[in-house]
Amino acid sequence: MMKQMFPVFLFFLSLSVSGQDWETDFAKAISRVEETGKPMVLVFSGSDWCAPCIRLDREIWQSEAFKAYAKDHYVLYRADFPRKKSSQLPSEKMAENNQLAQKFNPKGHFPLVVVLDGKEQVLGTLAYQKVPPEDYISQLNSFLK
Repeated sequence: MMKQMFPVFLFFLSLSVSGQDWETDFAKAISRVEETGKPMVLVFSGSDWCAPCIRLDREIWQSEAFKAYAKDHYVLYRADFPRKKSSQLPSEKMAENNQLAQKFNPKGHFPLVVVLDGKEQVLGTLAYQKVPPEDYISQLNSFLK
């Protein structure tokens, strides 16, 4: 039982260590978008195998500039697709991420950043770009009306 719970523990630990308020349930994330009027930043990543995903996390999501801005302006949700056995997500989480990929990332691009409104309409998409966090934020904001 303990071995089965360890990946779940690591998943939630990784979310808390990041210092950001990444939602862990898509339905709750959409509810927050509807309640607050903030757009959702939906990130498709391969956290343990995709080099551009890892760079995006390190250079943008973990930057102090992004953390400070995102706190007041975005609802964040990460659909992760790890490949290593030690990084596997719970089956329910993988099923949810697979459904999101079918709907918002059918071509399977990694990383893919999708900006959504409360009606789950795609406002725009981005990939990894080697730019300062402030420029990445500007690009995300360019999709907002």
